[in-house]
Amino acid sequence: MNEDLILSVAQEGIRTAMYIAAPMLIAAMLVGIVISILQAVTQINEATLTFIPKIFAVVIVLVVMAPWMLRIIQDYTIMVLGNVGEWIR
Repeated sequence: MNEDLILSVAQEGIRTAMYIAAPMLIAAMLVGIVISILQAVTQINEATLTFIPKIFAVVIVLVVMAPWMLRIIQDYTIMVLGNVGEWIR
């Protein structure tokens, strides 16, 4: 197992983690920005107001994107487990 192979597997793992986390993080960020703008407009300064909408947004994105996320995880797992025999040699 050489350094290039280790780096490519690690790079693919990081890319997979970003693909899995990005939709939920983007949804939480967008909801947070919208709630922050509404708080600024209405002058409501409540820090805990954003938590429930963010949780709902993340859950909705998770439910909608779950099949795609599962396929991404499966592809990475199949790639790693399928090639482990060749990498050990």
